[in-house]
Amino acid sequence: MSDVSLVLRSTRVITPEGARAASVAVADGRIAAVLPYDAEVPPGARLEDAGDDAVLPGLVDTHVHVNDPGRTAWEGFWTATRAAAAGGITTLLDMPLNSLPPTTTAAHLRTKRAVARPKAHVDVGFWGGAVPDNVKDLRPLHDAGVFGFKSFLSPSGVDEFPELDQEQLSRSLAEITGFGGLLIVHAEDPRELAAAPRRSGPAYADFLASRPRAAENTAITSLITQARRFDARVHVLHLSSAEALPLIAEAKRDGVRITVESCPHFLTLTAEEVPDGATEFKCCPPIREAANQDALWGALTDGTIDCVVSDHSPCTTDLKTPDFATAWGGISSLQLGLPAIWTEARRRGLPLEDVARWMSTAPAALAGLTRKGAIESGRDADFTVLAPEATFTVDPARLHHRNQVTAYAGRTLHGVVASTWLRGTRIYDGAFTEPIGRLLERNN
Repeated sequence: MSDVSLVLRSTRVITPEGARAASVAVADGRIAAVLPYDAEVPPGARLEDAGDDAVLPGLVDTHVHVNDPGRTAWEGFWTATRAAAAGGITTLLDMPLNSLPPTTTAAHLRTKRAVARPKAHVDVGFWGGAVPDNVKDLRPLHDAGVFGFKSFLSPSGVDEFPELDQEQLSRSLAEITGFGGLLIVHAEDPRELAAAPRRSGPAYADFLASRPRAAENTAITSLITQARRFDARVHVLHLSSAEALPLIAEAKRDGVRITVESCPHFLTLTAEEVPDGATEFKCCPPIREAANQDALWGALTDGTIDCVVSDHSPCTTDLKTPDFATAWGGISSLQLGLPAIWTEARRRGLPLEDVARWMSTAPAALAGLTRKGAIESGRDADFTVLAPEATFTVDPARLHHRNQVTAYAGRTLHGVVASTWLRGTRIYDGAFTEPIGRLLERNN
């Protein structure tokens, strides 16, 4: 191993076989070998000893709204990727909406890539969008390297990214399945939402009633039906309703090609604790009750839910009005997802290995990122070094996303990110290097 340039050593390296003391050898930005802890450091290689801090595979966040270009007052690639690096995320996939233009054509993808390229502190890939009028654009987007296609079954909140009705969903799904693509879906049924009670004002209970579980359950049922019909590969975004879990589990047992994610806010925050007027907690679908959260954790541990990603959906502070009916819906958590999930997993007696699987290995597998998501020979040398028993209290002023609005303000969390490494280069250790992130395409 004469070409090894770095050896990262720790008493707790999270590998696919479990946690163990090890030395990870890095050559040319890749993991050359996972060696015994006391292995001799090759001549010319630099030793970095993390001590008892845990070394995880760099996190992969497949659900990030960067909003750049067009709504850069909300967020941008410079700020979002710095927040990601500070949170131990080494790869993110950008959602196709909330930027102007949305990523619904190959030309729009080129625009977004040009904006992202000089600003990326972590590796960045892109989802395309499936909207009513762009079936003809789906294959060109696929050929241009997007990782799949996002659609909404209810209004998205922005006019330039309309939802699909069931006929439009069928057409898009048939096209995407024809070239082996993936459809990822915001699954809330518009008829159920229209029938739900709607009240303006600061009461969280009123907002929760306006986004009932039935909206998710009905939409997921329809999506499973469509996936069966086309033998399509589909993914349910930001699952909130635990009532949908039996439907999903049955579909998986039947061989339907469906995967599911949930998010830190659904797994760590509860409706009972949301203060009235605190619209930093507003998201769609909504944060639900503690009993619902317990069921989501059960589905994570039994594999019904595949992965945990942020759904980082930021906005300017003025859009978080005290009225839950009119405030922008979205929670910013890029920097906080790992400690938030680890804090709750730790409380529930679940190991750090599970967190690494949910937040790195499984999202990488979802996107087909075969060089990400694990500490093993041949993978990119992407690492998160975490002090798992250290704590900190969330101070919005110390967050790196553009608008320091967060539902986690004032919470004390376990797990401090000591450093983040991208292809063997330390990109964060309390300070940032210059951006070295690459723009990723499907299958690279």
